[in-house]
Amino acid sequence: MATIKQESEENKPRIAIPEPSGNDPAYSARSLTPYLRAVESAGGEPVVIPLGLPPEDLAKRISACSAVLLPGNNADVDPQKFSAERHPKTAAADPLRDAADELLLQDAYNLHKPIFGICYGLQSLNVWRSGSLVQDIESKVQHKLGGAKTAHHVVVEPNSLLAQEIGRGPCPCSIAVNSSHHQSAEVVGDGLRVSARCPDDGVIEALEGTQPGHSVLAVQWHPERDFETDESSRKLFKAFVTAAKEWRTPKSEP
Repeated sequence: MATIKQESEENKPRIAIPEPSGNDPAYSARSLTPYLRAVESAGGEPVVIPLGLPPEDLAKRISACSAVLLPGNNADVDPQKFSAERHPKTAAADPLRDAADELLLQDAYNLHKPIFGICYGLQSLNVWRSGSLVQDIESKVQHKLGGAKTAHHVVVEPNSLLAQEIGRGPCPCSIAVNSSHHQSAEVVGDGLRVSARCPDDGVIEALEGTQPGHSVLAVQWHPERDFETDESSRKLFKAFVTAAKEWRTPKSEP
């Protein structure tokens, strides 16, 4: 039995997850747990990446991981990164988290490791890919509801990676999502495309990579908050962990 358990543990792909916040330890500790549980439930092994590590130490930790999950944050990406003036409602930046995200993304793009961005993770990815952000959404749609309750619907693009992962067909489909953000992607970054929008205000709700063979997906909602009760959320984590397993396979061959 011990041998079987050991083999099972070894077959779990290791998922790098940076600590959510370098500014707010209480928020970071509170918000991290749902991501860990969601990855574990999908068959992955979460590896928490502490913020503020020297680059060489961080590189050692992420080199042993098969995929990257970029979680939410209560900070906002520094608008200087996309050549914009700061909006009055833009929150303070998080330099430690940004530095970790940039190293994780560089490693993932260099080696085609799967990437899954959530909320701030989408925004971080888009800006890193030379995109820009709406610094404060003006809409009648409730995007800042918080929690796991349904806030609004999103329309998923047909034949997209997102549609494939949640098990939808070639036609546009609508799914209900929770929502806890006041920013969103504006100009889409290089090598990314829109895979979902809110139909009532056009806000971009999901982005995905365009490079064949590289699984890159980011969503504005929080599937980690309702993966136990929402089928689409469970499927997103399951597909992400599966992609991480598939990335590992050729690396283990002689």
